[in-house]
Amino acid sequence: MGITATGTLLDGCVLSFLRTEDAYGYNLTQRAKETLEVSESTLYPVMRRLQTDGFLSVYDIPHNGRNRRYYRITESGMSRLDECRGMWVAFRRKIDGIFFDGGAQ
Repeated sequence: MGITATGTLLDGCVLSFLRTEDAYGYNLTQRAKETLEVSESTLYPVMRRLQTDGFLSVYDIPHNGRNRRYYRITESGMSRLDECRGMWVAFRRKIDGIFFDGGAQ
């Protein structure tokens, strides 16, 4: 599996934001937008897919008469995060080779 901007990188970033604490959707998207400069319309489908794939679980908490949907990383989500980190390290080495070594093999 390779690195893609809309796949592995965003998966890894969303999972990373949640590795130490749960977050509600708006808070999570705002944190991601500040760092990654991506839109909410890009992030919510990623979060839904991660939930469907079993990497995130969700629960609702009432807040000011409405529910806030919170996201929590699952055990398989932690494993997926480890995979994403490994793929990122390999990808970064390849890009560093291009940028700093001119792509020499």
